[in-house]
Amino acid sequence: MSHHTIDRKPSGDEEGAYAVWATPSKDAKIRLKKLMSGLRSKFGGPKFDPHLTVVGPISLTGKDATEKFRAACRGLKVYPAQAQEISTGNSFWQSVYLRLDATPEVLGISSHFDEHFGNTRTTPYLPHMSLLYGDLTDEEKNEAIDEAKTLDDTIDSMSFAIDRLELYITPDDKTLKSWIKVEEYVLCAH
Repeated sequence: MSHHTIDRKPSGDEEGAYAVWATPSKDAKIRLKKLMSGLRSKFGGPKFDPHLTVVGPISLTGKDATEKFRAACRGLKVYPAQAQEISTGNSFWQSVYLRLDATPEVLGISSHFDEHFGNTRTTPYLPHMSLLYGDLTDEEKNEAIDEAKTLDDTIDSMSFAIDRLELYITPDDKTLKSWIKVEEYVLCAH
């Protein structure tokens, strides 16, 4: 299932970089994975699952992160997300991504987790789902946008449900080999 040989769950007292991911429902996930795989075969980069980062990475102990995550998840329901456009950024982690509408639901979940995790933002929350990680030139990024639209021409108008939240430990590791899912929470249906 996993690309690492040992999934060593961090211990409760260990500090780490924790992040909360919102993940799309199964059909949307399959569609996104197909697109991401097509982009990787052309531009390289590490493999990762489609996700919308809700909060993080934040430095916490394992115990603290898990407690905060559970408390914040309690009672949350499945919520909608809507793609807006394919965009590119200036970092390895935001090289090519699907920008999402900053809807009240999406923003609300983010600020809810900010509060629980004691996160203060220096820049406004940008809801997005990365499609490709990499240190690409501007030319390559533009090629990647074209390629994404060739692979899936309506990707920038897709809407989907977010049906689970996941707590990950995500050290600053460009191979992603050290990224581990610590816990997941399935959101209640409406």
